[in-house]
Amino acid sequence: MQDEISEKLIALCINGGKISARILKDAMEKALADMERERKQERYNTQKEKKQTVSHGKQSLRKLAENGSQLSNIEVTDGNIKSFEKCARKYHVLYSLKKDKSVSPPRYFVFFRAKDVDSITAAFKEYTGRTLNKAKKPSVRKKLELAKERVAKHREREKTKHKDRGQEL
Repeated sequence: MQDEISEKLIALCINGGKISARILKDAMEKALADMERERKQERYNTQKEKKQTVSHGKQSLRKLAENGSQLSNIEVTDGNIKSFEKCARKYHVLYSLKKDKSVSPPRYFVFFRAKDVDSITAAFKEYTGRTLNKAKKPSVRKKLELAKERVAKHREREKTKHKDRGQEL
């Protein structure tokens, strides 16, 4: 009987060892899976943050001054500010627009970082070039009116020719 009890005790110890090894293995696999999930979550968060930070374009004045960088501004009186926004985005300029409503034709102040002076001057050169080219070009409506007048004169001439031919008979 003593041998039987000792054999059962040894079997119990061996089974307990196997069970604890299995439990340890499962626990380690679970810990590794958690660590991998956290690593993926960190990668996702950093990619999301990179997408949220804008390297150029229109921003609020608060976000523009957030880094403690010095700001400069330029006054724009033109009401067509959208064309400037296109130029500024093209030159990768961080800027903020503020409208001054106190003056009867509203003025716009373009705030930008002082280190972006070269980029902003290039954007303004292109912007002013575009506005000057628009002023030089004749309007499409005037071109259409001139074309209508030419067509109308041409039709009158054709009608008179046909009328003359009909009267000769």
